[in-house]
Amino acid sequence: MLPKFLRKTPLAWLQVSREKSRLAIALAGIAFADLLMFTQMGFKDALFNASVKPHYILNTDLVLANPQFETMFAVKSFSRERLYQAMRVDGIESISSLYIGSGPWRNPETNVDRPILIFGTDPTQSIFKVPEINQHLNQLKMLNTVVFDQAGRTEFGPIAELLKKNKTVSIQLNQKEVQVVGVFSLGASFAADGNVVTSDSTFLNLFPERQPNQIDLGLIKVNSNADLETVKANLQQLLPKNEVSVFTLDEFAKREIDYWANSTAIGFIFTLGTVVGFIVGIVIVYQILYSDVSDHLPEYATLKAMGYGDGYLIKVLMQEALILAFLGFIPGFVASIGLYNLAASATLLPIIMSSERAITVLALTIIMCGGSGVVAMRKLRTADPSDIF
Repeated sequence: MLPKFLRKTPLAWLQVSREKSRLAIALAGIAFADLLMFTQMGFKDALFNASVKPHYILNTDLVLANPQFETMFAVKSFSRERLYQAMRVDGIESISSLYIGSGPWRNPETNVDRPILIFGTDPTQSIFKVPEINQHLNQLKMLNTVVFDQAGRTEFGPIAELLKKNKTVSIQLNQKEVQVVGVFSLGASFAADGNVVTSDSTFLNLFPERQPNQIDLGLIKVNSNADLETVKANLQQLLPKNEVSVFTLDEFAKREIDYWANSTAIGFIFTLGTVVGFIVGIVIVYQILYSDVSDHLPEYATLKAMGYGDGYLIKVLMQEALILAFLGFIPGFVASIGLYNLAASATLLPIIMSSERAITVLALTIIMCGGSGVVAMRKLRTADPSDIF
């Protein structure tokens, strides 16, 4: 069957490639539409991935948070008393607290302030999965010492380079002087350009208006032989629902993603951009196919006069659409990888090409071109053998 098919005259390819300039314009239009879709999807996924990076560096199984919690970048506090109350539940190995706040970081070279996200934790407990943070916990026991996120934006200053020359670097953080004793890598997000980890004592010194008994997150490690869902259910039953909510780490991260996707305009804007790219591609491919059918209407009428039915002609038109889809996708895919690398360097966001996204855009491209072919079929059906006489 396949050899017989390959011996047939590739009418669709001959039609598409006959006018090189038209083919080039069609492929450029499809590549542009794909580039637009790739860009919107890439930035949206980068937003979501970057927003949950701080969540997944937490060494915890369950998270206690205020019921009004929506995003870690504007977290609401609850009473530390709930942590002591939670210890009554069987299966819990340890409980830790975390303070979160935002304050101005002064670049030591330019003296320009820039907001940075600050995490305050008990340095006697390893609540982070980042070795670079944990190796500096003893130093964080000293008041007014911090560990700096070197993967943040460069506007914070060359802190890592300065640390190579000195054991510590003096910085103004939230109008108070602190000492940077180490660096780690987490990265920027849409809401935070950088991050700092410090002790709970230093955090409260930086934010004197904060009350020590009002914490932002409770982190719970569950015993290896305990059932996570059972411990979670027991905590939910014990703790007052109007004061504390209990999440698994994945649920906690999903809450963050849902906030950016549904409670802000950012998710909608990127989705709308993807739809616009899809529509642009449909219009471009439709114009190309419609023009091709119009220019070759007498030839199609001749084929009908020779006995070829509408079904054969429609199959040829759909083959043209698929050829355009695959050929146009390739340059769009390559250009998108280059754009991702450029954007990642400029924004420090995790914008990378994923196989899932590539398959999604390819599928949308096929649907886009196929849909355009379906619309262009109306013109093809008007091909009448009597037109050639």
